[in-house]
Amino acid sequence: MRREMTAWSRAGMRALAAAGLLAVAACDLTDSLLEAKDPDLINPEDVQNAEGAVALANGALEFFRDLTAGDESTWLFGGLLADEWSTSSTFVQNDETDQRKVQTNNSIVTGMFRDMGRVRLAADLAIRGLKQYRPEPARTIADVYFARGFAEMQMAQDFCNGIPLSRIEGDDVIPGVPLPVDSVFRRAIASFDSAIALATATDSATVTIRRGALVSKARAMVGIDQVAQAAALVDSIPLSFAYNHTFAVTSGDNIIWNQAASSRRYTVGDSLEGNSRSDTVRNAIPFFTAQDPRLPVVYTIAANGRDTVKSQDGQTNSRTTTLYGRTTSIAVANGLDARLIVAEARLRAMDFAGMMTILNGLRAAPPRLGEVQPPVMAALPVPTTYDAAINLFFREKAFWTFSRGQRLGDLRRLIRQYGRTEDNTFPVGRHFKGGTYGDDVNLPVPQAEENNPNVPATGACINRNA
Repeated sequence: MRREMTAWSRAGMRALAAAGLLAVAACDLTDSLLEAKDPDLINPEDVQNAEGAVALANGALEFFRDLTAGDESTWLFGGLLADEWSTSSTFVQNDETDQRKVQTNNSIVTGMFRDMGRVRLAADLAIRGLKQYRPEPARTIADVYFARGFAEMQMAQDFCNGIPLSRIEGDDVIPGVPLPVDSVFRRAIASFDSAIALATATDSATVTIRRGALVSKARAMVGIDQVAQAAALVDSIPLSFAYNHTFAVTSGDNIIWNQAASSRRYTVGDSLEGNSRSDTVRNAIPFFTAQDPRLPVVYTIAANGRDTVKSQDGQTNSRTTTLYGRTTSIAVANGLDARLIVAEARLRAMDFAGMMTILNGLRAAPPRLGEVQPPVMAALPVPTTYDAAINLFFREKAFWTFSRGQRLGDLRRLIRQYGRTEDNTFPVGRHFKGGTYGDDVNLPVPQAEENNPNVPATGACINRNA
């Protein structure tokens, strides 16, 4: 288990003292028990220097990695609620999410929401420390602002309207009030702007951070329907650019590989579900059936060469992808994202030919995706109607960005910005594990947030609208 560094607030220490729990300090300090030090306890004084500030920044960036593929995150759970993945787990939390019936006490969603909040607060502490004790190189502060903005953007993409964003003032954590997703996207944009303003040097590390913040800011702008402005922001970013999170056997697996291919708790989604493939899932992209070269998917076959391996639940045939391996790096933001934003701007401008120039350009010279180098793919014809162009664009984007935390946000935008309904966007029909799909279009802010004094007893979600 990884140890987590916690910066204890002075306010918390004062509260302990007021309760009389620090009275033992008056006892005989020669007592050997009192002389023992807890190596895991980090006091505020221990991080009030340049080395401590860097340690806080490293901690924030490590938490940032957990939000993507360093831990079970909404990059997986968002894809489960959408159509990228299907449940093959023994955990009811996974099943209810795949069925679009997510409870506010879902412990996995609770942990994911807490992880996002932890990135934000850890970033606040690190930014304050870096500015005071180690302001140079400025790219380190920019990187932490980028992490904070990304957590805010991912919250807005994945969770319901009513997201509380807490903050640190002095030694205190100030609980946030529930905010609609557009306000949270704007918070993310402000964080990215801070990163961009600091990432002005020309060394390669700084340029990578700046480009990552620009692409991610553009994604947040798309979230509030500023597509044309977003495209202008990233039009010059090269396709070769990538801000990656990396993995190693000694420091943690790529969790998308771990949970899907190794633990077999997720199986690649399809429009025909169940082992007999008799349950039609309306609106779902057939990620398995399509056999698209950007997402190679196979049934896992046992060593005898005949039997299909069952998933963790002992029932569901295992469908896995070789897109990611145990230590495969994953793009947090890249030039491919930039090109797709520009293509969507062409779509919104009704320039279908311009959109297809970009999309067919990607198919003609495909960028590498994880462990996969797609072959050259045939060009697609220019759609003749707006509705057909929307369908084509979001299908292409779904294959280019599989399980990179974008699909759920895109389905929500199809409702919010393109006038579609939940019934013709999200998975609908009989669920292969029984019952039918529900009507959730986002993840709920968890019940644990009701401890926040600004959250009403009815829960943080203002509404569950897209």
